[in-house]
Amino acid sequence: MPVVHYLLQDGSTRTIDAPAGRSVMEVAILNNVRGIDAECGGCCSCATCHVYVDEAFADRLAPPDEMESELLDGVASERRAGSRLSCQIVLDATLDGLTVQVPASQI
Repeated sequence: MPVVHYLLQDGSTRTIDAPAGRSVMEVAILNNVRGIDAECGGCCSCATCHVYVDEAFADRLAPPDEMESELLDGVASERRAGSRLSCQIVLDATLDGLTVQVPASQI
């Protein structure tokens, strides 16, 4: 079971054992992680599940597709090199220890 570390807006960290096959967004919602709103429920249509992926894990993820990239262009907080929509990151054993930072705002 992969572990995900969510760095929250208040400076605290939530560490969650996550089932493989779930998205980073689903795990956040199921565990009441503050700051990931996911208004569209994971349909890749709202960008309210924006996170910053730790650069140590960047090469383990496929690059964003065109739709995700377009949505990232309009996120409320600054788009950075590690910006991803957490609904598009599906967890597996290679992502064990994944660290994502929740941005200051989703809206």
